[in-house]
Amino acid sequence: MSGLRQSFLEFIRILGNYSGCHQMPERSFFYKGKQFPVCARCTGVFFGHMTAIVLYLCGKKVSFRTCLSLMGIMGLDWGIQEAGIMESTNPRRLVTGFCGGLGLFSFYGLLVRYLRDKFLL
Repeated sequence: MSGLRQSFLEFIRILGNYSGCHQMPERSFFYKGKQFPVCARCTGVFFGHMTAIVLYLCGKKVSFRTCLSLMGIMGLDWGIQEAGIMESTNPRRLVTGFCGGLGLFSFYGLLVRYLRDKFLL
């Protein structure tokens, strides 16, 4: 593995660790025998963040209600698992993490637009 790729993966692992990712092997994806630097849910959150940034830069707005709904989907999956009602699966963690990440960063986009329009006009 190239030094640059190894450094990037190590950066993601450290960032995930500091942001609260537990990085448990049983809740992570593996590729070619190597564990992803963050768990399945945090992988989804990362991709959701990136999608929200692209949408924001393209001028696409996600409504406040949609942001809350998307974050609620992730929260519901986490809550059901935490309460011991049903164990989540890695594919479901990935999808609900994506929803949560998209909802959160889309909310940030709404907040930035609001503050920009309110104070910079």
